[in-house]
Amino acid sequence: MSQSSRELSAQVLVVNRNLQAVHITTARRAFVLMFTDVARALDPAWVAHDFESWASLSPGGDGPTVGTSRGPILIPRVLQLVAYDRMPRTTIRLTRRNIFLRDGYTCQYCARRGTPRDLNLDHVMPRSRGGPMTWENVVCSCRVCNLKKGGRTPPEANMRLLRRPVRPRWSPVLALAFSPGRPAEWEPFLASLPGARELQTLWEQGVGTAHDVMAESA
Repeated sequence: MSQSSRELSAQVLVVNRNLQAVHITTARRAFVLMFTDVARALDPAWVAHDFESWASLSPGGDGPTVGTSRGPILIPRVLQLVAYDRMPRTTIRLTRRNIFLRDGYTCQYCARRGTPRDLNLDHVMPRSRGGPMTWENVVCSCRVCNLKKGGRTPPEANMRLLRRPVRPRWSPVLALAFSPGRPAEWEPFLASLPGARELQTLWEQGVGTAHDVMAESA
């Protein structure tokens, strides 16, 4: 992948007219939205710029840029939609990464913390006995505990869950955006989202590593 392609694949946080985070897109899509006047780029002072205004800014500093026929253009970190003022009513996806994130990359039987390479998913009520793939029935477990429990329930295996598994209350955009390497410019827009404090606590406890977490699909 070329340098330009990598930069155009960079993540950009999208906020609505009320400055509420609603989505994450790529830099390539962000420029399309700006050029068609669907969205404006926000600078560090939260001043909104249309495409022409943004393209005329000096690309000084350490911010990423993309080369064009008119010279380098800064890649925006945050994009504000011009007309959209709602919050999307979507539920967080039940994925391997999100289960690990909910459980703090910690085995829910022995409290051993690990990276995605060290961990498995365990069905509290085994699949062989009709256990569903739901937030309330799937937990993070280490390979040792997963093997020990086998096709039994925790009481049958003389094992105890650290906590009862429940559906997270995070917004989907927060689950996508929350990673150790996220741009600092995103912070003010993420802090007020449901579950932000909980996820911040997980990162401060050192769950996983930036490389391993970002390697997992959202």
